[in-house]
Amino acid sequence: MNRPLEACAYYGPCRNRSMANRAFKIDNSFDFRSDARGRDPDQHSPTLRKYHQFLWSKNLPDGHFFELSTDHSGHYLLHESPRGHYSLASDGMIPSYRTWKRAQEIVALVDEPSIIEFQRLAYTIGGSIVFPRNRIDRKMTINGARGISRAISDRFDLTLECIRRHYLGDVSPLSEPLRRYVKFFALFESFSGYVEFFELQDLVVSGRIKFFLPFDDFSGSALPTSVSDYNLYMANAVEFLTARGVRLSKSN
Repeated sequence: MNRPLEACAYYGPCRNRSMANRAFKIDNSFDFRSDARGRDPDQHSPTLRKYHQFLWSKNLPDGHFFELSTDHSGHYLLHESPRGHYSLASDGMIPSYRTWKRAQEIVALVDEPSIIEFQRLAYTIGGSIVFPRNRIDRKMTINGARGISRAISDRFDLTLECIRRHYLGDVSPLSEPLRRYVKFFALFESFSGYVEFFELQDLVVSGRIKFFLPFDDFSGSALPTSVSDYNLYMANAVEFLTARGVRLSKSN
């Protein structure tokens, strides 16, 4: 099994990051497209994989160490312990909608340099998370479900609201796929435990989600419906990306 960092191989099994800090730093400005060679950074950026492996190899709320290794392909992360066996894949949290047909007309009217910078930020560590990648009963993963749901449209603020409701036992547009991975979410014990583990505090205030657009309880389209909507969505998403990037850069 590959240890989270090269330093662990020298010092022995890592149960915290204190020794590994000497050899590893998170660059919250690094654009993962730059080392993905034109392919999907979630699968093909070695830097993104290393960042995920370092950031999420840490203690769970119950004190057990959630150690991650890479699989044989080098594209995905694995955890194997008495707590369970999990195969995790990276997922981008913040879509720009630039290539989404249902949003292209609106996005085309937005200031081009702003969108380019927005996309750059979305491909930094502040805009990335991991979810289980294995299909259960041949049904869709969380990554896939949140992308095709019109009520979510890949927005992570809305995804996080569904996760909050999952911990409460309430329904949401992602109730079914989240229930399929109930063992994964049980690792974090509670919504606050999940938020703290994945450093999502900048998207939550007093246990409530800071939505990128006014929330309509999933009754309408999740996509921005006007240029002003898009600019508001982009501004709030950029604020989150920037704040989380700084938070993660301090994790080591």
